[in-house]
Amino acid sequence: MKFRPLHDRVVVRRLDGEEKTKGGIIIPDTAKEKPQEGEVVSVGPGARDEAGKLVALDVKKGDRVLFGKWSGTEVKIDGQDLLIMKESDIMGVIG
Repeated sequence: MKFRPLHDRVVVRRLDGEEKTKGGIIIPDTAKEKPQEGEVVSVGPGARDEAGKLVALDVKKGDRVLFGKWSGTEVKIDGQDLLIMKESDIMGVIG
């Protein structure tokens, strides 16, 4: 299945969190927090401003981004767990 987000929506794949603490303690799956870092899988064409002009998004496919802990809607597409969120839910691009 192909999925194309609309307007200013972005599809993000969460990147796995740390398996160990800096001190070497292994974190079990049940105690891990959901990662707030991900990779952009696809982006919509952009939102329209009040004049109807298309405003392109600042993020692009392949960008590593930070987002809020409770941002987006979790979906499963082609067996992958993904998030769909508005670009405004993304706090910034890493690197």
